[in-house]
Amino acid sequence: MADPAMLRTLRFQAEATWPQESRLLARYALPAEARLLDLGCGSGEFTRRLAGAFPGAESVTGVDVLPEMLRAAEALCGAAGAGGRMPRLVFEEGDATALRFPDGHFDLVALRHLTQLLPDPEAVLRECRRVLRPGGWLHVVSEDYGMLHFPPRDGADPDRLWQLDVVSHTRLTGTDARIGRRTLPMLRALGFEHVSIQYLVLDTERVPREVLAGIIEAWRDGYAEVLARSSDSSTSEVRGLFDAALGTLRDPEGYAVWQLPVVAGRKPEDAR
Repeated sequence: MADPAMLRTLRFQAEATWPQESRLLARYALPAEARLLDLGCGSGEFTRRLAGAFPGAESVTGVDVLPEMLRAAEALCGAAGAGGRMPRLVFEEGDATALRFPDGHFDLVALRHLTQLLPDPEAVLRECRRVLRPGGWLHVVSEDYGMLHFPPRDGADPDRLWQLDVVSHTRLTGTDARIGRRTLPMLRALGFEHVSIQYLVLDTERVPREVLAGIIEAWRDGYAEVLARSSDSSTSEVRGLFDAALGTLRDPEGYAVWQLPVVAGRKPEDAR
């Protein structure tokens, strides 16, 4: 998870999502001195941007289970926090199912690009609800690999990659490659109110092609062998499917889109 391919993935994903995602964050109308949590912060790419978007925040805390990721986050964000204009940035190791924070501590919890990796996402969502103050917001970017759409190219159909190979891999690991479409009902079942779903449209019309290509290349370099081991495809076949997707992204006439669900919910004011 902390290899160079994953670090590249997180960097390009943040570049791709931030212009649209930042507008969604503004909807939450947080208090001026809010406490913000980036749970599963990875390399701190989003944490850094979150801190910049809320310069009056009392604190911005990034939590991740991997020490290697936290070292990368501290290296990335150390300079950002040193100038005095950013809110205080803190990174710490922690288990997303058992956070050290007291009940009702945060005004906003962001959980991004993580639900598809979790065998028990409901447990993490419950913990997010616990550490939110009444009236606080949960912001979940919940991936769904059935919402990647690329045309066939050079005899290869990337839809096989997302619909078969990735799904087969996540079934073997006890996770869900299509959890994006299940996240909204989960939040409702946990008692969140004002639950909504929006979509980040990451396509070749809205996002620079090389940013999208950076995501796909990083996925290819990090996961081609893993996906081949858990599917009927060889490593070269999996790489070929990724390369077909890259061909579309780098073709000025090509079009592709990743619809990325963002599910939000508010903890009721009278909740305990």
